[in-house]
Amino acid sequence: MAKSILITLLLSYAFLGSMAQSTTISYNKVLADSLGADDYGMKSFFLVILKTGSIQIDDKEKKNELFRGHLDNINRLAKEHKLIVAGPLAKNALNYRGIFILDIKTEKEAIELLKSDPAISAGIFEYELLSWYGSAALPLYLPFHAQIEKVKP
Repeated sequence: MAKSILITLLLSYAFLGSMAQSTTISYNKVLADSLGADDYGMKSFFLVILKTGSIQIDDKEKKNELFRGHLDNINRLAKEHKLIVAGPLAKNALNYRGIFILDIKTEKEAIELLKSDPAISAGIFEYELLSWYGSAALPLYLPFHAQIEKVKP
């Protein structure tokens, strides 16, 4: 909770500060350190690509239960600041269904988190797991998203 408040405050400071500046952006060591940024403002994350799994579930009630558990798991991981991006993909020839970006340290931890998803455990989804290097500021969009989301899935 305290980390969440700190991140929100830092984000607000950074956002308001950037609006007050013209084209000059100054380095914010406190913010960079709180986000685990390297000298380039980047850090490693894990990118998960969800794919259609090998298991088909015809029981509509069971399928709905697994998808509800999938969404609940996404929300839990987001509240724990371990999942910072999640969303479905449009229908495609690769059978990719969605993506996650996990803000964690190890592949082992990523696999454990993925196993906690009922839809993955049931085989509805399979996944590809890749290390990804991106902006350390990525987690900061979540407090703003909560302010523009009228309906929670």
